[in-house]
Amino acid sequence: MLFFFFFFLQGCDGSVLLNSRKCNLAEKDAIPNQTLRGFQVIDAVKSALEKKCPGVVSCADTLALVARDAVSMIGGPFWDVKTGRRDGRVSIASEALTQLPSPFANISQLKENFAAKGLSVKDLVVLSGGHTIGIGHCFIITNRLYNFTGKGDTDPSLDPKYAAALKKKCKPGEDIKAVAEMDPGRFKTFDEDYYTIVAKRRGLFQSDAALLDDVETRAYVQRQSLTHGLNFAQDFADSMIKLGYVGVLTGRRGEIRKRCAFVN
Repeated sequence: MLFFFFFFLQGCDGSVLLNSRKCNLAEKDAIPNQTLRGFQVIDAVKSALEKKCPGVVSCADTLALVARDAVSMIGGPFWDVKTGRRDGRVSIASEALTQLPSPFANISQLKENFAAKGLSVKDLVVLSGGHTIGIGHCFIITNRLYNFTGKGDTDPSLDPKYAAALKKKCKPGEDIKAVAEMDPGRFKTFDEDYYTIVAKRRGLFQSDAALLDDVETRAYVQRQSLTHGLNFAQDFADSMIKLGYVGVLTGRRGEIRKRCAFVN
């Protein structure tokens, strides 16, 4: 998740890793990013790299490599990561509100978000498969469960049995730390099961359910569900490689940070 959010704003320049300053609220402190985790892992890897080869490997490349290895370690594909990215010096919280795909987005909004970054509809549905791992915070789905249209109702696109199960995990007004698995029972394993649950109308977010509202994305969801992810792993690797080229800084643009949370 961190890799996806990192690459979707300024591009592949490590901007989401920067800390806020007195005069500027950074991306990592924007509301959509406040549930991101894993910054300490990137910092630890970067610190080790700086000891071995100071000033050579950027924070952007570090995150790209760590994301690939993390996916591979939990059963996902392995792909080649080209290096040479440089780190940006700008991180602006307000951009997260306007550029990141929202968990409340409909399919038209999602397609616009991805197209703006040079990514295709296929990339959209493939990268959504990253929701096979991880958790979602209950406060994000509270309205979907309890007040979808402002009348105390539940989103009708959600499977009723799954909605009932979610209500046991996510209570109205519950602590912000309460969570639900995005792929129940398999949220620590990278596989194609995400598409099976979406096909059954059990996607956690509205943006997951939205994949059934478009001919192309729905067909991909159904194909991966029926074939047990026949080509999902390769497709995911291909889309991650493509995502890794979004907004890259090279040459004299940007810098190679010594510490990922601070500009040099």
